[in-house]
Amino acid sequence: MAETQFVTFGCRLNTYESEVMRGHAEAAGLSDAIVFNTCAVTGEATRQARQAIRRARAENPAARIVVTGCAAQTDPQMFAAMPEVDRVLGNEEKLRAESWQPGDGPRVAVADIMKVKAATPHLIDGLKERTRAFVQVQNGCDHRCTFCIIPFGRGNSRSLAAEDVVQQVRRLVASGYSEVVLTGVDLTSWGADLDGTPRLGHLVSRILFQVPDLKRLRLSSIDSIEADPELMEVIAGEPRIMPHIHLSLQSGDNLILKRMKRRHAREDSIAFCQALRSRRPDIVFGADIIAGFPTETDGMFENSLRILDDCSLTYLHVFPFSPRPGTPAARMPQLDKAVIKARAQRLREAGAARLDSFLAGEVGATRQVLIETEATGRTEHFAQVRFASRMAPGAIVQARVIGRGDGHLEARLAA
Repeated sequence: MAETQFVTFGCRLNTYESEVMRGHAEAAGLSDAIVFNTCAVTGEATRQARQAIRRARAENPAARIVVTGCAAQTDPQMFAAMPEVDRVLGNEEKLRAESWQPGDGPRVAVADIMKVKAATPHLIDGLKERTRAFVQVQNGCDHRCTFCIIPFGRGNSRSLAAEDVVQQVRRLVASGYSEVVLTGVDLTSWGADLDGTPRLGHLVSRILFQVPDLKRLRLSSIDSIEADPELMEVIAGEPRIMPHIHLSLQSGDNLILKRMKRRHAREDSIAFCQALRSRRPDIVFGADIIAGFPTETDGMFENSLRILDDCSLTYLHVFPFSPRPGTPAARMPQLDKAVIKARAQRLREAGAARLDSFLAGEVGATRQVLIETEATGRTEHFAQVRFASRMAPGAIVQARVIGRGDGHLEARLAA
Protein backbone atom coordinates (compact mmCIF):
# COMPACT_ATOMS: atom_id res chain seq x y z
CA MET A 1 0.00 0.00 0.00
CA ALA A 2 1.22 3.51 -0.85
CA GLU A 3 1.57 6.06 1.91
CA THR A 4 -0.75 9.06 1.94
CA GLN A 5 0.46 11.99 -0.17
CA PHE A 6 -0.14 15.62 0.81
CA VAL A 7 -0.28 18.34 -1.84
CA THR A 8 -0.15 21.75 -0.20
CA PHE A 9 -1.07 25.06 -1.82
CA GLY A 10 -0.73 28.56 -0.45
CA CYS A 11 0.55 29.83 2.85
CA ARG A 12 2.89 28.63 5.58
CA LEU A 13 -0.11 27.97 7.79
CA ASN A 14 -1.26 25.35 5.30
CA THR A 15 2.22 23.83 5.36
CA TYR A 16 2.06 23.50 9.14
CA GLU A 17 -1.45 22.08 9.04
CA SER A 18 -0.49 19.52 6.40
CA GLU A 19 1.96 18.10 8.94
CA VAL A 20 -0.79 17.92 11.55
CA MET A 21 -2.95 16.02 9.07
CA ARG A 22 -0.05 13.77 8.13
CA GLY A 23 0.33 12.79 11.78
CA HIS A 24 -3.38 12.00 12.11
CA ALA A 25 -3.39 10.01 8.85
CA GLU A 26 -0.37 7.95 9.86
CA ALA A 27 -1.83 7.26 13.31
CA ALA A 28 -5.07 6.08 11.68
CA GLY A 29 -3.22 3.86 9.20
CA LEU A 30 -4.57 5.74 6.19
CA SER A 31 -2.94 4.71 2.92
CA ASP A 32 -3.50 4.99 -0.83
CA ALA A 33 -4.84 8.52 -0.39
CA ILE A 34 -3.97 11.93 -1.80
CA VAL A 35 -4.89 14.99 0.28
CA PHE A 36 -5.12 18.41 -1.35
CA ASN A 37 -4.76 21.31 1.12
CA THR A 38 -6.06 24.19 -0.99
CA CYS A 39 -5.73 27.98 -1.06
CA ALA A 40 -8.43 30.55 -1.85
CA VAL A 41 -6.40 33.77 -2.00
CA THR A 42 -6.80 34.05 -5.77
CA GLY A 43 -8.93 32.43 -8.44
CA GLU A 44 -5.72 31.11 -9.99
CA ALA A 45 -4.86 29.22 -6.79
CA THR A 46 -8.24 27.48 -6.88
CA ARG A 47 -7.88 26.72 -10.60
CA GLN A 48 -4.47 25.14 -10.02
CA ALA A 49 -5.87 22.97 -7.23
CA ARG A 50 -8.72 21.70 -9.41
CA GLN A 51 -6.29 20.96 -12.23
CA ALA A 52 -3.98 19.06 -9.87
CA ILE A 53 -6.91 17.01 -8.55
CA ARG A 54 -7.95 15.96 -12.05
CA ARG A 55 -4.37 15.04 -12.91
CA ALA A 56 -3.98 13.05 -9.69
CA ARG A 57 -7.13 11.04 -10.40
CA ALA A 58 -5.97 10.25 -13.94
CA GLU A 59 -2.61 9.05 -12.65
CA ASN A 60 -3.98 7.27 -9.54
CA PRO A 61 -7.40 5.84 -10.42
CA ALA A 62 -7.62 3.77 -7.22
CA ALA A 63 -6.50 6.45 -4.75
CA ARG A 64 -8.85 8.10 -2.26
CA ILE A 65 -8.81 11.85 -2.92
CA VAL A 66 -9.55 14.23 -0.04
CA VAL A 67 -9.83 18.00 -0.53
CA THR A 68 -9.52 20.49 2.30
CA GLY A 69 -8.13 23.98 2.96
CA CYS A 70 -9.53 27.45 2.37
CA ALA A 71 -10.93 26.82 -1.12
CA ALA A 72 -12.79 23.77 0.20
CA GLN A 73 -14.05 25.74 3.20
CA THR A 74 -15.37 28.65 1.14
CA ASP A 75 -16.86 26.57 -1.70
CA PRO A 76 -17.24 22.94 -0.62
CA GLN A 77 -19.91 22.17 -3.20
CA MET A 78 -17.58 23.08 -6.07
CA PHE A 79 -15.21 20.29 -5.02
CA ALA A 80 -18.04 17.92 -4.07
CA ALA A 81 -19.31 18.26 -7.64
CA MET A 82 -16.00 16.99 -9.01
CA PRO A 83 -16.27 13.25 -9.76
CA GLU A 84 -12.58 12.85 -8.94
CA VAL A 85 -13.12 13.84 -5.28
CA ASP A 86 -14.03 11.29 -2.61
CA ARG A 87 -14.27 13.60 0.41
CA VAL A 88 -14.29 17.31 1.30
CA LEU A 89 -13.15 18.48 4.75
CA GLY A 90 -13.38 21.97 6.24
CA ASN A 91 -10.48 23.81 7.82
CA GLU A 92 -11.53 22.86 11.33
CA GLU A 93 -12.48 19.28 10.49
CA LYS A 94 -9.14 18.55 8.82
CA LEU A 95 -7.29 19.04 12.12
CA ARG A 96 -9.39 16.54 14.06
CA ALA A 97 -7.95 13.06 14.47
CA GLU A 98 -11.38 11.46 14.05
CA SER A 99 -11.67 12.86 10.51
CA TRP A 100 -8.89 10.49 9.44
CA GLN A 101 -10.16 7.31 11.05
CA PRO A 102 -11.14 4.37 8.80
CA GLY A 103 -14.77 4.11 7.82
CA ASP A 104 -17.23 6.08 5.79
CA GLY A 105 -17.79 9.54 7.21
CA PRO A 106 -19.90 12.18 5.48
CA ARG A 107 -18.62 12.93 1.99
CA VAL A 108 -18.73 16.66 2.77
CA ALA A 109 -17.77 17.65 6.32
CA VAL A 110 -17.53 21.44 6.38
CA ALA A 111 -18.97 23.30 9.37
CA ASP A 112 -19.47 27.04 9.89
CA ILE A 113 -15.92 28.26 10.58
CA MET A 114 -17.26 31.48 12.12
CA LYS A 115 -18.56 29.46 15.07
CA VAL A 116 -15.05 28.35 16.04
CA LYS A 117 -14.08 30.49 19.03
CA ALA A 118 -10.75 29.08 20.24
CA ALA A 119 -7.51 27.81 18.76
CA THR A 120 -6.55 24.22 19.50
CA PRO A 121 -2.83 23.41 19.86
CA HIS A 122 -1.49 20.64 17.60
CA LEU A 123 2.05 19.49 18.34
CA ILE A 124 4.30 18.26 15.53
CA ASP A 125 7.88 16.99 15.58
CA GLY A 126 8.85 18.57 12.27
CA LEU A 127 7.95 19.28 8.69
CA LYS A 128 8.67 16.68 6.06
CA GLU A 129 11.60 17.58 3.79
CA ARG A 130 12.00 21.03 5.41
CA THR A 131 14.87 22.38 7.51
CA ARG A 132 12.96 25.49 8.63
CA ALA A 133 10.01 24.80 10.91
CA PHE A 134 6.74 26.74 10.84
CA VAL A 135 4.79 27.22 14.07
CA GLN A 136 1.17 28.31 14.05
CA VAL A 137 0.53 30.88 16.78
CA GLN A 138 -2.75 32.31 15.51
CA ASN A 139 -5.53 31.53 13.06
CA GLY A 140 -8.35 33.51 11.45
CA CYS A 141 -8.80 37.25 11.02
CA ASP A 142 -11.15 39.86 12.53
CA HIS A 143 -10.53 42.38 9.75
CA ARG A 144 -12.55 42.55 6.57
CA CYS A 145 -10.33 43.88 3.81
CA THR A 146 -12.57 44.34 0.81
CA PHE A 147 -10.53 42.07 -1.49
CA CYS A 148 -10.03 39.19 0.92
CA ILE A 149 -11.98 35.94 1.22
CA ILE A 150 -9.69 34.37 3.83
CA PRO A 151 -11.75 35.28 6.94
CA PHE A 152 -14.52 33.15 5.45
CA GLY A 153 -12.07 30.28 5.03
CA ARG A 154 -10.34 30.68 8.38
CA GLY A 155 -12.91 32.28 10.66
CA ASN A 156 -12.35 35.00 13.24
CA SER A 157 -9.01 35.55 14.94
CA ARG A 158 -8.04 33.14 17.70
CA SER A 159 -4.67 32.80 19.38
CA LEU A 160 -2.69 29.88 20.75
CA ALA A 161 -1.71 30.33 24.40
CA ALA A 162 1.91 31.41 24.85
CA GLU A 163 2.77 28.25 26.81
CA ASP A 164 1.49 26.09 23.93
CA VAL A 165 3.61 27.99 21.42
CA VAL A 166 6.70 27.72 23.63
CA GLN A 167 6.10 23.97 24.04
CA GLN A 168 5.91 23.52 20.26
CA VAL A 169 9.09 25.53 19.68
CA ARG A 170 10.93 23.51 22.34
CA ARG A 171 9.80 20.30 20.69
CA LEU A 172 11.06 21.40 17.28
CA VAL A 173 14.42 22.55 18.65
CA ALA A 174 14.78 19.20 20.43
CA SER A 175 14.11 17.54 17.06
CA GLY A 176 17.08 19.39 15.56
CA TYR A 177 15.55 22.49 13.99
CA SER A 178 17.76 25.58 14.09
CA GLU A 179 15.21 28.03 12.69
CA VAL A 180 11.54 28.49 13.53
CA VAL A 181 9.10 30.75 11.68
CA LEU A 182 6.09 32.10 13.57
CA THR A 183 3.06 32.10 11.33
CA GLY A 184 -0.64 32.95 11.35
CA VAL A 185 -3.33 34.53 9.21
CA ASP A 186 -3.00 37.87 11.03
CA LEU A 187 0.16 37.35 13.07
CA THR A 188 0.29 40.74 14.77
CA SER A 189 -3.23 40.29 16.16
CA TRP A 190 -1.91 37.48 18.38
CA GLY A 191 -3.12 37.77 21.96
CA ALA A 192 -6.14 40.02 21.44
CA ASP A 193 -8.50 37.19 22.43
CA LEU A 194 -6.41 35.90 25.35
CA ASP A 195 -6.66 36.87 29.02
CA GLY A 196 -4.78 40.10 29.60
CA THR A 197 -4.58 40.75 25.83
CA PRO A 198 -0.82 40.23 25.50
CA ARG A 199 0.85 41.43 22.30
CA LEU A 200 3.06 39.66 19.80
CA GLY A 201 6.18 41.29 21.23
CA HIS A 202 5.51 39.53 24.53
CA LEU A 203 5.24 36.16 22.81
CA VAL A 204 8.45 36.66 20.84
CA SER A 205 10.35 37.74 23.96
CA ARG A 206 9.03 34.76 25.89
CA ILE A 207 10.08 32.28 23.20
CA LEU A 208 13.59 33.72 23.08
CA PHE A 209 13.90 33.64 26.88
CA GLN A 210 12.37 30.22 27.48
CA VAL A 211 13.98 28.44 24.51
CA PRO A 212 17.61 29.61 24.73
CA ASP A 213 18.79 26.83 22.37
CA LEU A 214 16.74 28.25 19.48
CA LYS A 215 19.28 29.73 17.10
CA ARG A 216 17.05 31.62 14.67
CA LEU A 217 13.52 32.97 14.97
CA ARG A 218 11.81 34.47 11.94
CA LEU A 219 8.47 36.22 11.63
CA SER A 220 6.15 35.61 8.70
CA SER A 221 4.04 38.42 7.23
CA ILE A 222 3.08 41.14 9.71
CA ASP A 223 0.74 44.12 9.66
CA SER A 224 3.06 46.99 10.56
CA ILE A 225 0.27 49.18 11.95
CA GLU A 226 -0.29 46.54 14.67
CA ALA A 227 3.37 46.20 15.69
CA ASP A 228 3.63 46.86 19.43
CA PRO A 229 6.57 48.66 21.13
CA GLU A 230 8.00 45.45 22.62
CA LEU A 231 7.95 43.80 19.19
CA MET A 232 9.79 46.77 17.69
CA GLU A 233 12.40 46.58 20.46
CA VAL A 234 13.03 42.86 20.09
CA ILE A 235 13.29 43.05 16.29
CA ALA A 236 15.72 45.94 16.57
CA GLY A 237 17.90 44.51 19.31
CA GLU A 238 17.76 40.71 19.37
CA PRO A 239 20.26 39.03 17.01
CA ARG A 240 18.34 35.73 17.10
CA ILE A 241 15.43 37.49 15.37
CA MET A 242 16.28 37.34 11.68
CA PRO A 243 16.74 40.76 10.01
CA HIS A 244 14.02 40.10 7.45
CA ILE A 245 10.43 41.30 7.85
CA HIS A 246 7.65 40.71 5.35
CA LEU A 247 4.93 43.36 5.32
CA SER A 248 1.30 43.20 4.25
CA LEU A 249 1.31 46.50 2.32
CA GLN A 250 -1.07 45.66 -0.59
CA SER A 251 -0.82 49.15 -2.11
CA GLY A 252 1.21 52.33 -1.98
CA ASP A 253 -1.71 54.65 -2.65
CA ASN A 254 -3.77 56.04 0.22
CA LEU A 255 -7.12 56.14 -1.58
CA ILE A 256 -6.74 52.55 -2.75
CA LEU A 257 -5.75 51.54 0.80
CA LYS A 258 -9.00 53.11 2.04
CA ARG A 259 -11.02 51.28 -0.61
CA MET A 260 -9.26 48.08 0.44
CA LYS A 261 -10.30 48.89 4.03
CA ARG A 262 -6.71 48.65 5.17
CA ARG A 263 -5.83 50.34 8.45
CA HIS A 264 -2.55 51.98 7.44
CA ALA A 265 -1.51 54.80 5.12
CA ARG A 266 1.58 54.75 2.90
CA GLU A 267 3.22 57.16 5.35
CA ASP A 268 2.78 54.60 8.16
CA SER A 269 4.58 51.93 6.14
CA ILE A 270 7.46 54.24 5.29
CA ALA A 271 7.81 55.37 8.90
CA PHE A 272 7.81 51.76 10.13
CA CYS A 273 10.61 50.77 7.78
CA GLN A 274 12.65 53.85 8.58
CA ALA A 275 12.25 53.32 12.34
CA LEU A 276 13.51 49.73 12.21
CA ARG A 277 16.30 50.48 9.76
CA SER A 278 17.56 53.29 11.99
CA ARG A 279 17.92 50.76 14.82
CA ARG A 280 19.06 47.78 12.74
CA PRO A 281 20.67 49.05 9.54
CA ASP A 282 21.06 45.64 7.87
CA ILE A 283 17.36 44.73 8.09
CA VAL A 284 15.56 43.93 4.83
CA PHE A 285 11.88 44.10 4.01
CA GLY A 286 9.56 42.18 1.73
CA ALA A 287 5.98 43.04 0.90
CA ASP A 288 2.77 41.94 -0.78
CA ILE A 289 1.43 44.33 -3.43
CA ILE A 290 -1.83 43.92 -5.37
CA ALA A 291 -1.69 45.15 -8.98
CA GLY A 292 -4.83 46.48 -10.62
CA PHE A 293 -7.20 46.82 -7.67
CA PRO A 294 -10.59 48.15 -8.85
CA THR A 295 -10.57 51.92 -9.60
CA GLU A 296 -6.74 52.05 -9.54
CA THR A 297 -5.62 54.83 -11.90
CA ASP A 298 -2.21 55.19 -13.52
CA GLY A 299 -1.24 57.71 -10.84
CA MET A 300 -2.36 55.41 -8.03
CA PHE A 301 -0.35 52.58 -9.53
CA GLU A 302 2.72 54.83 -9.71
CA ASN A 303 2.38 55.34 -5.95
CA SER A 304 2.62 51.57 -5.50
CA LEU A 305 5.71 51.50 -7.69
CA ARG A 306 7.29 54.33 -5.68
CA ILE A 307 6.74 52.62 -2.35
CA LEU A 308 9.28 49.97 -3.36
CA ASP A 309 11.95 52.66 -3.14
CA ASP A 310 10.33 54.62 -0.31
CA CYS A 311 10.34 51.51 1.92
CA SER A 312 13.56 50.13 0.38
CA LEU A 313 11.88 46.79 -0.29
CA THR A 314 14.07 43.82 -1.19
CA TYR A 315 11.53 41.05 -1.78
CA LEU A 316 8.23 41.57 -3.55
CA HIS A 317 5.21 39.29 -3.86
CA VAL A 318 2.98 40.64 -6.62
CA PHE A 319 -0.66 39.59 -6.86
CA PRO A 320 -2.63 40.56 -9.99
CA PHE A 321 -6.04 41.52 -8.61
CA SER A 322 -8.40 38.56 -8.61
CA PRO A 323 -12.04 39.23 -7.61
CA ARG A 324 -13.14 36.73 -4.98
CA PRO A 325 -16.86 35.84 -4.89
CA GLY A 326 -18.82 37.64 -2.19
CA THR A 327 -16.19 40.26 -1.40
CA PRO A 328 -16.95 44.01 -1.71
CA ALA A 329 -14.06 44.49 -4.15
CA ALA A 330 -15.66 42.02 -6.56
CA ARG A 331 -18.60 44.44 -6.86
CA MET A 332 -16.42 47.48 -7.60
CA PRO A 333 -15.69 48.68 -11.17
CA GLN A 334 -13.06 46.28 -12.49
CA LEU A 335 -9.98 47.11 -14.54
CA ASP A 336 -9.26 45.47 -17.87
CA LYS A 337 -7.32 42.23 -17.41
CA ALA A 338 -4.63 43.40 -19.82
CA VAL A 339 -4.05 46.49 -17.67
CA ILE A 340 -3.80 44.36 -14.52
CA LYS A 341 -1.35 42.01 -16.22
CA ALA A 342 0.84 44.86 -17.46
CA ARG A 343 0.94 46.53 -14.04
CA ALA A 344 1.82 43.26 -12.33
CA GLN A 345 4.67 42.78 -14.79
CA ARG A 346 6.02 46.28 -14.11
CA LEU A 347 5.93 45.61 -10.38
CA ARG A 348 7.72 42.29 -10.80
CA GLU A 349 10.42 43.89 -12.92
CA ALA A 350 10.92 46.67 -10.39
CA GLY A 351 11.03 44.10 -7.58
CA ALA A 352 13.56 41.98 -9.46
CA ALA A 353 15.78 45.03 -9.95
CA ARG A 354 15.69 45.84 -6.25
CA LEU A 355 16.49 42.24 -5.33
CA ASP A 356 19.40 42.18 -7.77
CA SER A 357 20.76 45.39 -6.28
CA PHE A 358 20.61 43.87 -2.80
CA LEU A 359 22.32 40.68 -3.95
CA ALA A 360 25.08 42.68 -5.62
CA GLY A 361 25.75 44.40 -2.31
CA GLU A 362 26.10 41.02 -0.57
CA VAL A 363 29.06 39.87 -2.69
CA GLY A 364 32.12 39.69 -0.46
CA ALA A 365 30.09 39.43 2.75
CA THR A 366 30.27 36.55 5.22
CA ARG A 367 26.84 35.19 6.17
CA GLN A 368 25.36 32.49 8.37
CA VAL A 369 23.49 30.17 6.01
CA LEU A 370 20.84 27.63 7.00
CA ILE A 371 21.32 24.73 4.59
CA GLU A 372 18.01 23.62 3.04
CA THR A 373 19.20 21.09 0.47
CA GLU A 374 22.60 19.62 -0.31
CA ALA A 375 23.40 22.63 -2.51
CA THR A 376 21.21 25.53 -1.32
CA GLY A 377 20.43 27.54 1.79
CA ARG A 378 19.16 30.87 3.12
CA THR A 379 21.02 33.71 4.80
CA GLU A 380 19.78 35.60 7.83
CA HIS A 381 18.26 38.06 5.33
CA PHE A 382 16.47 35.21 3.51
CA ALA A 383 18.61 35.45 0.39
CA GLN A 384 18.91 32.13 -1.39
CA VAL A 385 22.47 30.80 -1.54
CA ARG A 386 23.87 28.14 -3.85
CA PHE A 387 27.01 26.11 -3.17
CA ALA A 388 29.17 24.13 -5.56
CA SER A 389 29.99 21.57 -2.85
CA ARG A 390 27.56 19.35 -0.96
CA MET A 391 26.22 20.47 2.40
CA ALA A 392 24.31 18.84 5.25
CA PRO A 393 20.66 19.99 5.27
CA GLY A 394 19.68 21.58 8.57
CA ALA A 395 23.15 22.82 9.45
CA ILE A 396 24.02 26.50 9.83
CA VAL A 397 27.35 27.28 8.16
CA GLN A 398 29.47 30.39 7.84
CA ALA A 399 29.79 31.17 4.15
CA ARG A 400 31.62 33.72 2.05
CA VAL A 401 29.53 35.20 -0.77
CA ILE A 402 31.59 35.03 -3.96
CA GLY A 403 29.05 36.02 -6.59
CA ARG A 404 25.41 36.21 -7.59
CA GLY A 405 23.15 34.65 -10.17
CA ASP A 406 19.54 35.18 -11.22
CA GLY A 407 17.79 35.78 -7.88
CA HIS A 408 20.40 34.03 -5.73
CA LEU A 409 23.86 34.29 -4.21
CA GLU A 410 26.79 31.98 -4.84
CA ALA A 411 29.01 31.12 -1.88
CA ARG A 412 31.61 28.81 -0.42
CA LEU A 413 32.43 27.89 3.13
CA ALA A 414 34.34 30.64 4.90
CA ALA A 415 37.90 29.81 5.84
